[in-house]
Amino acid sequence: YDKNKDEHYNLISALHKSLRASDVDAALYWFARMLSGGEDPLYIARRLVRFASEDVGLADPSALPQSLAAWDTYERLGSPEGELAIAQAVIYLATAPKSNAAYSAFGQAISAAKKTGSLMPPGNILNAPTGLMKDLGYGAGYTYDHNAPDGFSGQNCFPDGMARESFYQPVERGFEREISKRLAYWAKLRAEQNR
Repeated sequence: YDKNKDEHYNLISALHKSLRASDVDAALYWFARMLSGGEDPLYIARRLVRFASEDVGLADPSALPQSLAAWDTYERLGSPEGELAIAQAVIYLATAPKSNAAYSAFGQAISAAKKTGSLMPPGNILNAPTGLMKDLGYGAGYTYDHNAPDGFSGQNCFPDGMARESFYQPVERGFEREISKRLAYWAKLRAEQNR
């Protein structure tokens, strides 16, 4: 087992893809193989945190805290006791509902930000701490969402001159099913307000 060449990357890939495939037993096996080969458990813990964000995301919002807790536990206990916490995170991640919707949405938002450059935020969502800013229209027409019906104003928060984008497309698994309902509700309210 080499810790910085092909086998290192092959085994972390096998662990990652076993987690993604929800194959808990294979994931535990690859984790054990890496430990047996002398892999740094902190490297594995770091990769599990990445997996929690990239492949589980908001389908199970507890995946990220679980992974961070395993990392923290290992740092506190060391080997061999701390390895059980990492194994627990492996099991949790393998059995969690999966979604890469947050990962995809972030990538799309980065692309859009690079493409649109330095467009100003719309004036209604800008703070106006000075008189000059107020005179320039900063904050004019802002609706405080907590005072709006349903706690939702529907006001435009994208830059003027930029069409509304829909980067985040939650999956119908786990907690993202609930997020989908919220987004659909807000889209309905926004459409009604913009008639």
